[in-house]
Amino acid sequence: MSALKKTALTVAAAALLPALTVAPATAAPHFGKADKTDDKERKAAPKPPSSMSTIGGARLGKPGTQVDLGSGAPVLPKELTARSWIVADAENGEVLAAHNAHWRLPPASTLKMLFADTVLPKLPKDEEHEVTSEELAKVGEGSSLVGVKEGHTYTVHDLWLGVFLRSGNDAVHVLSEMNDGIDETVEDMQDHAEELQALDTHVVSPDGYDEEGQVSSAYDLTLIARSGLQKKDFREYSSTARAQFPGEQKPGKKRETYEIQNTNRLLTGADGVSTYEGIAGVKNGNTTHAGSTFTGVAERNGKVLLVTVMNPSSEENQAVYKETARLLDWGFQAAGKVKPVGELVPPKSARTGPSSGSEPSAGAAGKENGHGRPAKASAAGDNGSSGAGVALAITGGVLVLLAGAVFLVNRRWPLPDLVRRLPRR
Repeated sequence: MSALKKTALTVAAAALLPALTVAPATAAPHFGKADKTDDKERKAAPKPPSSMSTIGGARLGKPGTQVDLGSGAPVLPKELTARSWIVADAENGEVLAAHNAHWRLPPASTLKMLFADTVLPKLPKDEEHEVTSEELAKVGEGSSLVGVKEGHTYTVHDLWLGVFLRSGNDAVHVLSEMNDGIDETVEDMQDHAEELQALDTHVVSPDGYDEEGQVSSAYDLTLIARSGLQKKDFREYSSTARAQFPGEQKPGKKRETYEIQNTNRLLTGADGVSTYEGIAGVKNGNTTHAGSTFTGVAERNGKVLLVTVMNPSSEENQAVYKETARLLDWGFQAAGKVKPVGELVPPKSARTGPSSGSEPSAGAAGKENGHGRPAKASAAGDNGSSGAGVALAITGGVLVLLAGAVFLVNRRWPLPDLVRRLPRR
């Protein structure tokens, strides 16, 4: 596609963005019990452990806020109530500030970032699959849903749109079954978390639904997001504001579709939250035990920041997004004026040699996943282990132009060589 066409698509999509519509009731996510927050539970909020993991630096293992302000650095925002948060440079991995970064907390649907980073490379996006009742039987009560129906056929691409845009647990369960089942997928995710050194993370369910013992941390979720953003498909799905999802298939008629909208309010500007200048993903979540959680990535003037916020106690409407926006604002103003308090560590298999910085070609045939069996071909062009640069790509028909921040297709901010990974053997 020529640069002229890319620019035209970007402007056209930007013009359409304000005209956001609500999907039909059959497509809307239903949160029910899993989306409610108990007021008494909030008032009795636990305190962080006196000592936590020190991966990424000793300061990150201490409770409370960690920041070293230099000359001219702005003070941190006062309106921060999250139990845990972190602000990091997505490229060099420097942690600019953090608050209880390694506190192990329920992650809600932000855990879907690990699910996607693990499973996306294994399933070709044009593969079709007919959904069975068994595949949907274990979706948790009150789960967010995109509207996947048994007996209907969907492409892998359709299902990933359901995961990223509507946080659909129904889509997660179907993709998990395509990845040899829920148990296998949970094991794959746990293995991948350990490879990334996201050691605060314990996976029980691939969709992030509240389960006993299922935890992660602001630090881990940021590591996971940084890894996911190395994958072209991950970047594109997480930055998609709206898409069409397959609906009912009636005999003799063209299949209906309905519009789904991303639940990331900083991307869409929905529910009283303003779109954030430069936002490009990544994932939100909300359950009873987790409260609201969110990991976001944004770019301004060539600087790319990652922010994770977990469980704000504020009664402010959509507090998780507003506190994220405040931290992003602070991070862009503070970059270069603060001393890092830690770092985002590289994966275990990282190498330090020179790299071309380009993404590998599509397909993972002939390589093996973490369990010794051949990995399925990938339409994402990244097998989840080989090197790639962070690129915030927003492409054809779903491009987003936010407050003057233009993202060029396949623009690349290369990660340091230390973060590039050895190919699997």
